[in-house]
Amino acid sequence: MLAIAVARYMEEAEKESSWIRRMFEQGLKLKQEYGAENVADFSIGNPDLEPPPEFIEALKKHASDKGIHRYMPNAGFVDVRAKVAAWLRKEYKIDFGYEHVTMTIGAAGAMNIVLKTILNRGEEVIIFEPYFCEYKFYVENHYGKPVVVKTTDNFEFDFDSLNEKINKKTRAIIVNSPNNPTGKVYSDRELKKLSKFLEEKQNELGSTIYVLSDEPYREIVFDCKSQSITSFYNNSFMVYSWSKSLGVAGERIGYVATNPEIDDKRIFEKLAFSTRILGFVNAPALLQKAVADVLGIKVDVNIYKKRKEIISKGLRKAGYEFFEPQGTFYFFPKSPIPDELEFIRKASEKLVLLTPGIGFGRKGHFRISYTVGERTIELGLERMQELINGV
Repeated sequence: MLAIAVARYMEEAEKESSWIRRMFEQGLKLKQEYGAENVADFSIGNPDLEPPPEFIEALKKHASDKGIHRYMPNAGFVDVRAKVAAWLRKEYKIDFGYEHVTMTIGAAGAMNIVLKTILNRGEEVIIFEPYFCEYKFYVENHYGKPVVVKTTDNFEFDFDSLNEKINKKTRAIIVNSPNNPTGKVYSDRELKKLSKFLEEKQNELGSTIYVLSDEPYREIVFDCKSQSITSFYNNSFMVYSWSKSLGVAGERIGYVATNPEIDDKRIFEKLAFSTRILGFVNAPALLQKAVADVLGIKVDVNIYKKRKEIISKGLRKAGYEFFEPQGTFYFFPKSPIPDELEFIRKASEKLVLLTPGIGFGRKGHFRISYTVGERTIELGLERMQELINGV
């Protein structure tokens, strides 16, 4: 009998795969064993706030629209793309038209169709650490090479490190703001500085360097505004998902907005072609219509802000070192012992589920996701106080 072989890449990739999912699965086992009310599961960023009622009403309204459930252009309904473009023009003062917007299967689908469109085999994509763990796989999906560049202790761009890694093979850079896992929101000053640096590098190297601006947490910000590098750099793509702003992560709906001034205008059409050949075909029809009706509406961010303040106070009181998040629903503190995996193990023994920094490319840290209720947060903070007292 012939053995059934799984592709070698899949075997290797799974070994390196998401620590987030591993910890989440461990949390499910602990909840079954000890009861969900006794486990502080901070492992996965699964939005727990219910979608705004306007979104539910939009779903109901469009479910019976005539012809709604048929094929449409691969890039999405033209009227939906026009509404998204108009909203972006107003918010970012960029002259987007419907032809610059491609509706996608969430931000992950958007990232993949962009990389499929722009990458040649062996070209490099720069990723800033700490990074969302799936980025490497997205790049490798399209025969690219992920190149990791360090950031500073406060998670700002390290231009010396970037300068060392950028070269003629550099095809793209991924910028994630607000950032998962750190909660860092890049300022206008930082984004303009990066834009100027990249423009100079394009001229110096004589090659195009694209920026993928990954922005699924754009609305989850506290006491600041989330800007987009797309406003400052022509060769850029704005990648977005409604997963966090509307609390609909399971619906998989997003878009990529291509800067109208991008160097190669063929990209507008090629993104839709990539959607087709990757097997996505098109973003879900009903979801497209629904989100177009609720542009600018979001969950109550003040709930996340209150949770952030509770955790910030508790971590500071316990003596943990951390960067104060400016957005998202994550903290990324330093581990109180050098081996964060050992700390994570000790935490799980106390029924606290955290995600190790190694899963995001930066050892010595761990991530806390506060997409859980205040009672769970308080329970987890009590045990984390005990943990740091015991190390």
